[in-house]
Amino acid sequence: GRNCSLLQEMDVIQKQDENCYCYVQNRTIHLQYIWSTLQVKVNSREIFRFEPISEKSNCRNSETVFEFAACAVQIFWKPETSTETFISIKQYGEDICFKIQPFKTEPYTVSVKREMLDGKLLVLFVAGIFLFHFANSLSRSTKFFYVSGIILGVLALLVFVLLILKKFIPRHSTFWILMSGCWMSSLYFIYCFKENMQWLWSEHRNYLLGYFLAVGITSFATCYQHGPLTTELSITLFMWMLQLTAFVLIYCGVTIPQVAYAVIAVSLCSKGLCYPLGAARHIGRKMKNHFKSKKLVFKCLTEEEYREQGETETVRALEELRSFCKNPDFPSWLAVSKLQSPHR
Repeated sequence: GRNCSLLQEMDVIQKQDENCYCYVQNRTIHLQYIWSTLQVKVNSREIFRFEPISEKSNCRNSETVFEFAACAVQIFWKPETSTETFISIKQYGEDICFKIQPFKTEPYTVSVKREMLDGKLLVLFVAGIFLFHFANSLSRSTKFFYVSGIILGVLALLVFVLLILKKFIPRHSTFWILMSGCWMSSLYFIYCFKENMQWLWSEHRNYLLGYFLAVGITSFATCYQHGPLTTELSITLFMWMLQLTAFVLIYCGVTIPQVAYAVIAVSLCSKGLCYPLGAARHIGRKMKNHFKSKKLVFKCLTEEEYREQGETETVRALEELRSFCKNPDFPSWLAVSKLQSPHR
């Protein structure tokens, strides 16, 4: 019910009072926008407050526990205050609304432009394809195990701590319930940090660097203490986790969900084709050996047969050489001049 200004591509709006803005997605699918995003830039000479507006403002209308938790945290999340902010909008994502509250009567500018090839999306997509097809070899690599442990500790600290304390949890059902809660919480915190990373980096850079350094060193030390994976079951579970992560990267790396689903389906089919192709090759070898003619059996010569055959072939070869040399077109003088022993 809020009277918001609708944003369109190539808009440049300049105002000085509080106002809200919305970008309504175009539902028509164009493949040229598969890695395209809209960049919304808000800048001013004075500090203003940027506040995202959620469609579900009433938390009591949330359908799931996760939506309720996300709504509750969003209420207490401090809005961003700065003189400049950027918003990246996916072409076929959700409708985006935000409010600008200037602290002083100073004009601010809202500009919208299209970036046809977003490098971040392309990197995510390529990383997902690479991770899926090389998940088997990466899951057996010791260096990649340590790198994955550091990334997991930094991005999902609760999950990393729970994996360390797994042996102290007697019941598997309790562990998986806690694991589900830790994953949901970690994913939501990752989402919040991603949306506010620019503000956190500009305002609390030292704290972020300290967190990355401390948690990264602790994660590496813990992984080094436990050592790399050795059993086939743990390696297989790690490979499946890498492939699931690859699917998430592929989905986040394109703006059209249908394209992401198609790429994931093709990747699964290409991975599963190794079994029918192997069976086809095995059947082909069997059929080839069945229809192939029997191998020729060679009989070795005796010493007397070898001597007789040698004399016969030598006489025949000398006669052929004599007839060739008697040919009128044969350059006899040139041949004699090149011999080492012409008289012989």
